[in-house]
Amino acid sequence: MTVHKVALLTAGGLAPCLSSAVGGLIERYSEMMPDIEIIAYQNGYHGLLLGNHLKVTPQVRSQAAILHRHGGSPIGNSRVKLTNVKDCVKRGLVQAGQDPLEVAAQQLEKDGVTILHTIGGDDTNLTAADLAKHLAKRGSKLTVVGLPKTVDNDVVPIRQSLGAWTAAEQGALFFENVVNEASANPRTLIIHEVMGRNCGWLTAATARKYRERLSTLSFVPGFGLSQARKDIDAVYLPEMALDIPSEAARIKKVMDQKGCACIFISEGAAVSEVVAEMAARGIEVERDPFGHLMLDKVNVGNWFAQQFGQLIGAEKTLVQKSGYFARASAANADDLRLIKGMVDLAVDAALHGTSGVIGHDEERNNVLRAIEFTRIRGGKAFDITTDWFVPMLAEIGQPKPLAAPAAAH
Repeated sequence: MTVHKVALLTAGGLAPCLSSAVGGLIERYSEMMPDIEIIAYQNGYHGLLLGNHLKVTPQVRSQAAILHRHGGSPIGNSRVKLTNVKDCVKRGLVQAGQDPLEVAAQQLEKDGVTILHTIGGDDTNLTAADLAKHLAKRGSKLTVVGLPKTVDNDVVPIRQSLGAWTAAEQGALFFENVVNEASANPRTLIIHEVMGRNCGWLTAATARKYRERLSTLSFVPGFGLSQARKDIDAVYLPEMALDIPSEAARIKKVMDQKGCACIFISEGAAVSEVVAEMAARGIEVERDPFGHLMLDKVNVGNWFAQQFGQLIGAEKTLVQKSGYFARASAANADDLRLIKGMVDLAVDAALHGTSGVIGHDEERNNVLRAIEFTRIRGGKAFDITTDWFVPMLAEIGQPKPLAAPAAAH
């Protein structure tokens, strides 16, 4: 019988599933193999390269259920790409001349790890794929099983990523308070910027959840408190073509009628236009270790507020970002059920030596399985023709969306 040693790591940005997934893996292994040794690398691949880890002690096992009630990650995250040698050297994670993949492989062998669980998005799991490939070349017997974490819900070919449902719900809760700022000043434009680099799923789902909750409230329309006043007036996503003059004219009419306007926008919407404008001013936007534009430096919401604010005659513009609030939440009931199913299969796959990323495979009849690393990629687009999104836009008076040019993504 093979004697296993399990290692866990969480990486990338936060999502409302990391703590629960870690707790779930500890619980499931404790049920299946009570004596199995488990460690957790601190701060993702950062800790793996430096050999920093925590031990899952008997006390931790007995308290693992507590982790389901917390957000964030108890073992810490980071953004480290093992094939980005220059960045790893710059950050002091490896020495000049060292290959981070080899350093990671040697650390895993030194620690006696036979199963590695990576919990993260496409970047985390693609890095895991690079590591698994490198280990195979070395003849190392290590099973790597990933769990898909991303609030964007944009991993191909996975139907639903862990944490995305909760993030949408939390974004809706966030805006329930923010929308009341419309009463603080006449002709207020409120822009709710939601996370979503290339995929608008989270923005659309947050808008949907917010409107569902709004529909359950009571109002006093004859005294300035109407449902329409708190409703959304526009939703803009990376996948949508955007006619700013036309939309500004429409939103101006809304502003004239109800005295305020509320827009939900993905942080990745209109990025091409904003970056081009910044480049024209000689400003180069920074990129992360994976080559992604650092969207907090782009500030689409602010750019949009400036464009629209003038066009619609707003007296005040307010940009609020729900991303950090939403992604740091503990998992809700829907995500907890999804986490449980994925964790159980992840442990089963690992003990049977099957590497891959756990998810409902959209290209295999939505069967929950260990999806081959070679088929995992990011940037899955949200279908703007989906059966609930188009009717929602119609309800708020927004024209049927047209697909954005490929270059705009």
